[in-house]
Amino acid sequence: MMVVPQGSKILTIDDDTVLRQNIAAYLDDSGFIVIEAENGKVGLELFRKEKPDLVLTDIKMPLMNGLEVLEAISKESPETPVIVMSGLGEMKDVIQALRLGSWDYLPKPLADLTVMEHSVCKALERSRLIEENKAYRLQLEAANQALKKSLGILEQDQEAGRSVQMRLLPEQDVTFGSYHFTHGVMPSLYLSGDFVDYFKLDEHRFGFYIADVSGHGSSSAFVTVLLKSLVSQFITRYQMHNDPLILEPENLLARLSAEIYAAKLGKYLTMVYGVINSVDNELIYTIGGHYPNPIIILEGEKARFLEGKGFPVGIMKQVNYQRYKLTLPVNAQLVMFSDGIAEVLPEKDLVEKEKALLRMVKEGEGTVEDFLQRIGVKDKKGLPDDITMLLMKRIVP
Repeated sequence: MMVVPQGSKILTIDDDTVLRQNIAAYLDDSGFIVIEAENGKVGLELFRKEKPDLVLTDIKMPLMNGLEVLEAISKESPETPVIVMSGLGEMKDVIQALRLGSWDYLPKPLADLTVMEHSVCKALERSRLIEENKAYRLQLEAANQALKKSLGILEQDQEAGRSVQMRLLPEQDVTFGSYHFTHGVMPSLYLSGDFVDYFKLDEHRFGFYIADVSGHGSSSAFVTVLLKSLVSQFITRYQMHNDPLILEPENLLARLSAEIYAAKLGKYLTMVYGVINSVDNELIYTIGGHYPNPIIILEGEKARFLEGKGFPVGIMKQVNYQRYKLTLPVNAQLVMFSDGIAEVLPEKDLVEKEKALLRMVKEGEGTVEDFLQRIGVKDKKGLPDDITMLLMKRIVP
C-alpha cells in the first residue's frame, strides 16, 4: 500500500479548468497542498515562487507548453519530480518529455484519479529516497573529510612521536673503553614498543638495557619515553648525589616496576639491565621476564643463553629480582633481542627457534645488518612484531 506523503505541495498546470479543479480537489482531499496554474507561463512563475515538491503538467497549453515548462524545471531544479499528462495521440511529445526528464506519464483523459494519486505518491517517495541518499552521501563525504583530517593530524603526531623516539635512542656505534655497543630497532608499526640504551656511569662503569613494552603503537611508545626518563633520573642521582640505585640491576628493576605500576598506564614491559665494570670486566645483570635471554659468545665455545628469568616490569608494585654475575674475556660478545625475533624465524617451535638463533649468532659477523640478512628480513617494513637488537663486544684496547 502506497503511503500518502501528506502536506506535500503540488503544482498542477492545465488550461482545462474543469480537469485542473477536479485534480486539485481530489489531491486536496488526500492531504496535499495544491497550487493551480492555467498555463505554462503562470505555472513556471508559481514554481519559482512556491517551490512545490512535485509538478503535474499538461503538455498542450497556450503561451508556454508543458515541454517548455519541463525543460526549464529540469535545468533549475532537476531533483523536483515532474509528471506530464498528454492525450493518446501525442506520443512524440510524450517521448520528448521523458527525454527531458519527466518522472512519469499519464494519458488523458484521466478516467481514474486514483491512478494519478498513485503516480504522485510514487514520484514523491522516489524523490524522498533520492534526497535521503543525497544527504547520506554528503554526511559520508563530510565524515570522510573529517577522517582524512584526523588521519593527517595523527600522521603528523606519529611523525613527531617517531622523531622524539628516535632522538632518545643512543648513537648507533659507541665505545666505552674496550667495549663496543651497537643496536637496531625495527618497528612493526610507525612507532615502536621496543627500546635500547647504553650509557657511561662513571670512569670505569657503564650501563645498558633492552626493553620490550606490551602491545604496539603510540601507547607502547609512550612507555619507552617514560622508561628513558626514569633511567635518566637515576643516572643523574648517582652522578650528582652518589645514589647507587643505577649500579644495582635487581633494585633498579624493582624501582622501575613500582613506578610504571603507579602510573596506571595499563602497560608492562620485559627488560634486561646490566652494568659492566671495565676494571675487572665483570658484568652484573638482572632479567625482568624478557625473552629471549641474552646470548653470550666466547672464543672457542658454543653460543649459549645467559641464565635468569624474573618477573615482567610494571605488573605489580613490589617485585623482587635476582642479580647475576659474569666475567667477560677479550672478544666476548653479548647479543640481545626483543621477542619479535621469534616471529620471523621459520622454525615451528620455540626449542628449534632457540637452536637456530644460537647457530646464526655464532656464525654471524656480529653486525645488525648481517643478522637481518641471515634471518631473511630484507627490509624493515611489514614485520609481525617489533624487532630490536642490542650487540656488545669486548674488543682489544
